[in-house]
Amino acid sequence: MNAAPADQIRLLDVQSLDARLQQLAHKRRSLPEHEEIESLTKDLTQLRDLLVAAQTEESDCSREQTKAEQDVDQVRQRASRDQQRLDSGAVTSPKDLENLQREITSLAKRQGDLEDVVLEIMERRESAQERVAELTGRVSSVQSKIDDATSRRDASYESFDAESATLTKEREVVAGSVPADLLKLYEKLREQQGGVGAARLYQRRCEGCRLELNITEVNEVKAAAPDTVLRCENCRRILIRTSESGL
Repeated sequence: MNAAPADQIRLLDVQSLDARLQQLAHKRRSLPEHEEIESLTKDLTQLRDLLVAAQTEESDCSREQTKAEQDVDQVRQRASRDQQRLDSGAVTSPKDLENLQREITSLAKRQGDLEDVVLEIMERRESAQERVAELTGRVSSVQSKIDDATSRRDASYESFDAESATLTKEREVVAGSVPADLLKLYEKLREQQGGVGAARLYQRRCEGCRLELNITEVNEVKAAAPDTVLRCENCRRILIRTSESGL
């Protein structure tokens, strides 16, 4: 393949722009905020699970407390009715009086036991409420950190994308001045060679693979016509000659 030396030099400009675009893409993917957001999101998921569990426990305790208080109220009402019967003098039979008094005593004990249950439930509910409040605060704090990291990431995205857009337009202009067949070969090699399809020959060294040409290769390069498109014998990239090639 042949191409004017100036066209080959422009290919180096395309390669330089592609390298910068590749670096920007790498920086975009490698932002520290990515790992930060991922780690914080895992923490947030765990905290939300714990919060749901605490809220569920508090809700269960609330229902338990309501039921226990209803049981206490029922016992209290029954005891009150019995006490009214006793105080009214309507019960005159000694046996009935004894049974009534025994029931009042039993109800008083039952009420005391149920009130102890209510207190125990209230303590558990209070503990669950404190846990809910603590976890709610922690969830809010972690979410704020995620929001901050996301804002920083998005700001970096905006900067990278703006620069990438400028470089892409510049590349379109430069690449448009390179012969189609040369550009096609370059694109193919760039895909095969990790993003570098053309390299400068600098002081007899290929800047693509960083290997120095041996004497035979140097002589072949010297003998080649200026418009001959050369390839590095080691990495097979397009080898561009310049005034600094050391020939």
